[in-house]
Amino acid sequence: MSRLFLSCLCLFASGAALAAPADLLQGYEMQARQANPQFQAFSAARGEQFYHAKRTHSNGKSVSCAACHSDNPKALGRNEKTSKEILPMAPIANKERLSDPAKVEKWFKRNCQDVMERACTAQEKGDFLAYLLSIK
Repeated sequence: MSRLFLSCLCLFASGAALAAPADLLQGYEMQARQANPQFQAFSAARGEQFYHAKRTHSNGKSVSCAACHSDNPKALGRNEKTSKEILPMAPIANKERLSDPAKVEKWFKRNCQDVMERACTAQEKGDFLAYLLSIK
């Protein structure tokens, strides 16, 4: 009996983790539609452009998501300020990535402010997640 319970619990837990990216995308889609009634769909191509885009920060430095997270989201990255290693962004290479909605929001809040000097829009977040989820 306890074996069956543990098996079901493991299946449920893994299903919940797998559902997290879809749940996040659904939430961002609702927000994007509220902000723009003409919103059609998220785009992995736009997400990839967003990830690699170099922006000039107010301090004059060139910044991008890829600067710390690496050009290849399946590879390890390194924080430019602290030199701390960053695990791969792509869920295919890092099963923990995108599994906790609270962490996803925490990192969007911090990193969007660091790179964009503003909060990311729901469309930007959804496009970015669509890109990460498209990586095989």
